[in-house]
Amino acid sequence: MLISIGLNLNKKQMKRLGILILLIVLTTFIHVYTASSSEPNNSAQISKQAGAYYSGVYQNLFTELLGKTRSGIQTKIDNAWDQLFYGDNDTQRVYYPVEPNMAYIKDIGNNDVRSEGMSYDMMIAVQLNKKTEFDRLWKWAKTCMQHKSGPRKNYFPWHLKTDGTILDPNPASDGEEWFVMSLLFASARWGNGTGIYDYKAEAQTLLDTMLNKEPVYDENNRKLTSMFNKKEKQIVFVPIGSAADFTDPSYHLPHFYELWGRWADKDNQFWFSAASTSRQLFKKAAHPKTGLMPDYAWFDGTPADPCNRGHDAFRFDAWRVAMNIAVDYAWFAKDSWAVTQSNRLLDFFHAEGINTYVNQYALDGTKLSNDSSAGLISMNAVACLASTNKNRIDFVRELWNMPIPSDR
Repeated sequence: MLISIGLNLNKKQMKRLGILILLIVLTTFIHVYTASSSEPNNSAQISKQAGAYYSGVYQNLFTELLGKTRSGIQTKIDNAWDQLFYGDNDTQRVYYPVEPNMAYIKDIGNNDVRSEGMSYDMMIAVQLNKKTEFDRLWKWAKTCMQHKSGPRKNYFPWHLKTDGTILDPNPASDGEEWFVMSLLFASARWGNGTGIYDYKAEAQTLLDTMLNKEPVYDENNRKLTSMFNKKEKQIVFVPIGSAADFTDPSYHLPHFYELWGRWADKDNQFWFSAASTSRQLFKKAAHPKTGLMPDYAWFDGTPADPCNRGHDAFRFDAWRVAMNIAVDYAWFAKDSWAVTQSNRLLDFFHAEGINTYVNQYALDGTKLSNDSSAGLISMNAVACLASTNKNRIDFVRELWNMPIPSDR
């Protein structure tokens, strides 16, 4: 029987974390921070269609589509950072420092801490060159979250109280993925320190666990495995019991795997293969008319709903696939299908009404809610990185005009 971990995850934290991280994506476009590349950046050999990893040229849609100035964009980012990290304790911030030299990210809607939020905000910190905040978050994660022994050694529980009490000891695969990528970027941007601040070594240890963990049984006699199915070359939903028998398309991060293939100390070919497999999974999982993706999928790309909770539809997890496809294309431009997919998805939402589309749909486009969500608006704006639609300006404008979130 499937465990409960993640099956009822409240992704509405994306309403607040999503805005900030996507503002950063749209303005800095999550630059690939690397001290050196295994592939030469020879401009004479780079086509106009090459991804930013090769060309070093990152789009800025706020400028290109909306005509915003660099100083205006920076002010907007600074205001978001200041409010969400250092605003009012009760109504504005999600970042809470605690001593000694630690900090956690609070899911405001649920008054708890999740590995997803911690790792996303480490990515925000490294992108904005905020080393103090990055190190505080990482120290809290290492001190209060990461298992030091037992069957889950090196994994991070996905769900804790703000005092560090573990509510569910099991990991959620996306948290680990974002921890690794943030650490590798920190290594390249700031260099490696000692102990837990040897970012590259910490990332490699976590990568080894995610890919090569030997199966072991937990205290409830459930099998814990690696986070990647080596046969399928895919990330699993949760590496425990039957939750490891399917995947979550929003956990597929081919642009991360491409970098792991270049920078990891081992298993490099696996990561390259995983990147290719993820791109194929997207093609299989996307609805051919709407472009909508399911929350969960079997490894062949067909929608999965193992607990009959509606996760074969486009719901809170599935929002993020648009970001993953678009940023992968922006960095590496491996497959022009990403352009077709992004155009199709944005056309669907535009037809639904740029100000009126809802946050949950059946894959064929049937509405499943009456609510809208800032997180989805943010993700659709990021899809514009891979889109050639004229209507993409409307999605970028919607993100620009969105207020910084506050209150619950």
